[in-house]
Amino acid sequence: MFETNFFTADGQPFTRTLRLLGQRVELRIWAESWTWHYGDGESETTTSPGAQFPDLEITHNYLAKRAYRPRVDTTYAAEWRVGSGPWQPVSGTATITGEPVGLRAIEARPTLVGHAG
Repeated sequence: MFETNFFTADGQPFTRTLRLLGQRVELRIWAESWTWHYGDGESETTTSPGAQFPDLEITHNYLAKRAYRPRVDTTYAAEWRVGSGPWQPVSGTATITGEPVGLRAIEARPTLVGHAG
């Protein structure tokens, strides 16, 4: 078995400002969690978006050589304020379902390679 590394760039915090009934309304929105669906019936929820190799934060072992369709769903939380008033939490969260991507698990044989200088 060989660990497959997962990460996403989705979920960077962002702000929005809009006018509602003549008032300035600000929103602060951030990713609160990620649910990783590995395409083989396994899934897990994390509070990390994972990291690029070599930092292996979110990994999964596929047990069979075949095609899979993993995806990640991102759950967002937010807070709002009117004008320069106090920030208030938005009740509840919103989850955006990720698009599945193609992944083919193939046989791999890790090999340690050295360099004599």
